[in-house]
Amino acid sequence: MADGNSEIPDYARGYEGFEGRVGRTSSQSTPWWKPEPSAPAGAPNIVVVLIDDMGYSDISPFGAEIDTPNIAALAERGFRLSNYHTTPVCSPARAALLTGLNPHRAGYGSVANSDPGFPGLRLELADDVLSLPEILRANGYATYAVGKWHLARDANMSPGRTRDSWPLQRGFDSYYGSLEGLNSFFYPNQLIADNSVVDVDEYPDDYYVTDDLTDRAVAQIKSLRAHDADKPFFLYFAHIAMHGPHQVKESDLEKYRGKYADGWDAVRQRRFERQVAEGLFDEGTPIAERNTEPGYDAPPWDELDVAEQERFAKYQEVYAAMVDSVDQSVGRIVDTLTELGELDNTIIVFTSDNGGTAEGGPVGTRSYFSQFVHGPVPSDWERDVPHDEDLIGSAALGVHYPRGWGQASNTPFRFYKGQTFAGGVRVPFVLSWPDGLPRDADDSGVRRQYAYVTDLVPTLLELAGVEAPTERHGKPAQSRDGVSAAGFLRDGASNSDHTEQYAEFGGHRGFYREGWKLLSLHRDPDRVDDPEWELYDVTTDPAETHDVAAEHPDVVAELARAWDEAAWRNTVFPLYDSPADQGRRRPDEERYSDPVRILAGTPTLERYRSSKLIAYRDFDIEIELRDWTRADEGVLVAHGDPQGGYLLCIEDGTAHFVFNSYGRIARVSGELPDGVDTLVLRAVATPQVRWDFVLEASSGGQVEVIAKLDNQFQLVGMAPWTGISVGLDARGPVDLELRERRGVFRFGSALRAVTYQPGAVRVPAAIRREIDESAEYHAD
Repeated sequence: MADGNSEIPDYARGYEGFEGRVGRTSSQSTPWWKPEPSAPAGAPNIVVVLIDDMGYSDISPFGAEIDTPNIAALAERGFRLSNYHTTPVCSPARAALLTGLNPHRAGYGSVANSDPGFPGLRLELADDVLSLPEILRANGYATYAVGKWHLARDANMSPGRTRDSWPLQRGFDSYYGSLEGLNSFFYPNQLIADNSVVDVDEYPDDYYVTDDLTDRAVAQIKSLRAHDADKPFFLYFAHIAMHGPHQVKESDLEKYRGKYADGWDAVRQRRFERQVAEGLFDEGTPIAERNTEPGYDAPPWDELDVAEQERFAKYQEVYAAMVDSVDQSVGRIVDTLTELGELDNTIIVFTSDNGGTAEGGPVGTRSYFSQFVHGPVPSDWERDVPHDEDLIGSAALGVHYPRGWGQASNTPFRFYKGQTFAGGVRVPFVLSWPDGLPRDADDSGVRRQYAYVTDLVPTLLELAGVEAPTERHGKPAQSRDGVSAAGFLRDGASNSDHTEQYAEFGGHRGFYREGWKLLSLHRDPDRVDDPEWELYDVTTDPAETHDVAAEHPDVVAELARAWDEAAWRNTVFPLYDSPADQGRRRPDEERYSDPVRILAGTPTLERYRSSKLIAYRDFDIEIELRDWTRADEGVLVAHGDPQGGYLLCIEDGTAHFVFNSYGRIARVSGELPDGVDTLVLRAVATPQVRWDFVLEASSGGQVEVIAKLDNQFQLVGMAPWTGISVGLDARGPVDLELRERRGVFRFGSALRAVTYQPGAVRVPAAIRREIDESAEYHAD
């Protein structure tokens, strides 16, 4: 039968985009398959291991006494970049590392926790920004990510929000880890597998997050090889370590007991001597003096009393053991590649996102989230809640070392994470690829040429022999700022093509050009655009010990102009002369503080949504019961973990309210009346950042106050860390004693729902801003 188009030959019919031949039947047609992306023959695997908050000297190839044989073996087979720089904090470094764009151009002038409404701080990757996994996947690579992400705003970590800046939407085939800027090592508040929250209520007794991430990374490699013998892969392993809170397995800690009794001054000196001996610096290079600037200072070790020395040494033992655990993880990846016969054709990079940190303050802390709370809070606020010192490093505490150890981490440099001085931005970098970058016997493998975090993408693309697409989702892709370091990796006599680089974070500025480095330390918000410039010749003074600004005013003026031009070009402006401006969030986030009724059995709420229901304000928690009898018991509602939180449970016919104030536990109880159908916990906030609690029970309309707890420090900043769970105390336990006795202590069918009714905000805006700004900065 004619179809009305008989004048068109059958063989000429077809479909748009199909390059075969289509007739009326298959015997008249020619099939065609769209070619899959294919990597160049012999393309190397690529593994990038990124550590969080680890300073320049914390691994043995860069001077440390810490046992890191697996990383040392990579350095022996490959190269150490002794003059590699990154950004002052984490989210900007990760954005630059994965895109090759300068951080502000990528949208990450700061950490991914706010959204003040300007291009340099949008804190989400734009649609026209290509990522390294997207490029490699387009060239035939399998792409995997495990660990810390922190490139999605915290407001977008909950169901129903955009996932545009989540790992799978940015080129990874699979992801497992934490979207947060930090996490507990024993009780992560939320883990993500691909695009979904991992459904876990309780972690195994032997759980440790570094081991979990390593298990997943090894499994991904093995699984790929079981299915495809030839496809190269990219593994981005972004450790949650070494970010606080510092927690470690006892089996790793034992090795370092007693190793740091002589203190940070002695450790710095010995590390620097090793660095010089290894050729990272020349003989006669000056080491920075111990930091003495107010707010950054570290006391001489010998001036501490014995109790302080003993506690501070324990903090560093924990830190060293954590570095050791990271090295063990690297060893497991290397062993897997060796077993597969692929180690020599794998590019392995090991580096850190920024320098060692001072966030533990002058004396460290056993209560990490309490330490975050700065600003005009009451004078009796406890930033170091006392605990049994034998628990330092365990799941029970959230500890962080004093900033004297932070400067030891950054040996031989000044300052810390967050500043543009070398202590904040100069970190170790190791690269190994025996097949593609073999090292001559007389080559030390040390490369002193300048390199910056944006250089990693073009370097890896050149070494792997792949080209980047020119578009992303139909839009022209933004051009990269980084330049390849492959030239001086292959030939140590070659120069770096990266000749200048701006830096900025929180008003701190820096500008590098061919050996000169211009710096400013930002102190006064009113003078954010009036920097006090310092100038250093970092070819002879890499630790920035001698300011020569007065001797070279022409160089200062030239580099200051260059910084200004680069700032405009890279969307650094506006600079923030008000903390309220930088901490601003999108207006639509206010709906997160609307009342919510949570049915029993609802998965644990995400941290940020949970915090909006209680932070700085009055709130009521109404618990609905049905047909309750004295046989019904368990946790009704829990919010938080060992680092701070609260829970309400029923045990033996009695209601128990537990308040964990950054590790200090308070408990009150009240006998329940027969036939109780409603419990209400009322929290009244005070301007002094306190809460007064009242617990009421209702039976047949009769209301009775059964317990009170007054004058408790509010949970603010980053606490509570684990979100709200209904009917159990999920993930990290608010009350360790209860967890040991009853586990997660599930409530039965007598629990219907829990309703949160947020009330008035009582803490003054100025105090809230300072606390939130400090918490968001330290959460990176």
